[in-house]
Amino acid sequence: MKEKTKKLMIIPLAALGLLLIPLLLMLAGGEMVWTAFDFLVAGILLFGAGTLIALILGKVEKPKYRVLWIALLLLVLFLIWAELAVGIFGTPFAGS
Repeated sequence: MKEKTKKLMIIPLAALGLLLIPLLLMLAGGEMVWTAFDFLVAGILLFGAGTLIALILGKVEKPKYRVLWIALLLLVLFLIWAELAVGIFGTPFAGS
């Protein structure tokens, strides 16, 4: 495999690995209850964020700007995730 292909395979594998955490918690009988739609949305968010991080790492040359863009992306990801989870802003986006 080419080096670039190997790097791109890390993104979906990492997203799937992170999605295993809530799946295992659900199977362990905890209070966590996710539907298939929850897993789909989480997968899209994680895969999208991973892809954008790979794009930033490939296109932005200055390390200072790389860190800034990735930090901004992670902040947006966290805010969307928090809004979907508990509705911190009370938007219809979260079902509030």
